[in-house]
Amino acid sequence: MPQPRAPFVADDILLLGPGPSSVSGRVRQAMAQPLLGHLDPQFVALMDRVQADLRAVYATQNAYTLPLSATGSGGMEACLFNLIEPGDRVVVGVAGYFGERMREMATRAGGEVVEVRAEPGRSLDVDALIAAILGGPTKVVAFVHAETSTGVLQDPLPIAIAAAEVGALVVLDCVTSLGGLPVELDAWRIDAAYSCSQKCLGAAPGLSPVSLSARALARVAARARRAPTWYFDLNLLSGYWGGERVYHHTAPISMVYGLAAALEEALDEGLGARWQRHRQVAQALWRGLDALGLHLLVAPAQRLPMLTTVRVPDGVDELAVRRALRARHRLELGGGLGALRGKVWRIGLMGDGARLASVERVLAALAVELQRDPQVALAAARADLR
Repeated sequence: MPQPRAPFVADDILLLGPGPSSVSGRVRQAMAQPLLGHLDPQFVALMDRVQADLRAVYATQNAYTLPLSATGSGGMEACLFNLIEPGDRVVVGVAGYFGERMREMATRAGGEVVEVRAEPGRSLDVDALIAAILGGPTKVVAFVHAETSTGVLQDPLPIAIAAAEVGALVVLDCVTSLGGLPVELDAWRIDAAYSCSQKCLGAAPGLSPVSLSARALARVAARARRAPTWYFDLNLLSGYWGGERVYHHTAPISMVYGLAAALEEALDEGLGARWQRHRQVAQALWRGLDALGLHLLVAPAQRLPMLTTVRVPDGVDELAVRRALRARHRLELGGGLGALRGKVWRIGLMGDGARLASVERVLAALAVELQRDPQVALAAARADLR
């Protein structure tokens, strides 16, 4: 008779990479609640509450605001494949790995893509992007607000204003920014935005909050052909998340519980206080890294508070350091993507993980592995937080 196998037990790792981020006890407890049916009245009421809370964090009145049963890349695909028709002129800003992914998806959707690129670690040239938008019959403009691969922040407003002049729709990637930075869809004139559950919102991976304006929905309704995706067809999804509650798919019930709890935490804390917390702990991290003699990829004015890219010192094996951090210090950092592979570490301070204790732990661990003085780094990190 076969012996029963030991149950899987995950190591308790402090997640300080580009995502997922560590979640709070409140979120874990929420996800452990009994399952309900995906059309159960109690779950439907929770769906309504989640949608209202997402409108608050997105700063929008968009009725079409909901969490897709997908990761952030699913949100990207849903927005681009619904809004782009074959032959549409699409301007895509590429400032890193996820801008590249937007370009690839826009091409697969049939768009005639005009690409505006930035060097890794720099934001997009707004003048160049505006010139591209005004240079033809542009239908869609797509770019990343907070580029996860580089740690660069992009100001959306001047780009969105230029897009509005020519009647183009704006698609904004908010995967790393939502919940950790101000995101103001209505004030910025954004037509479609998507994010994820596992970064600054502080839930587990598996949901992609999206929000679309009435203008974007009108474009979807006016398509010559239906969107080339069934699962992410926004018209079909609205039947499930809208007033009709028509079956579309079985929602990940426990994931929605977790997102609901994470949104409650964010709004209970206050969005302004949450953004300030992310900024304060990032500045502590930057001071500590500087004290260790480590250099950051991104200039301060363009730097994200929730994702810091650190240049790997000459002669240091970046993967070996990350493996040592996991094995000896029980914490996770991210490596570089694309052109930055092997050249940087990515340190994420997101959601519940954006705490001074996280900063102190990663600085002390890096100091040990790089054979540098941890006390100097810790003193620098704590300098303005006494």
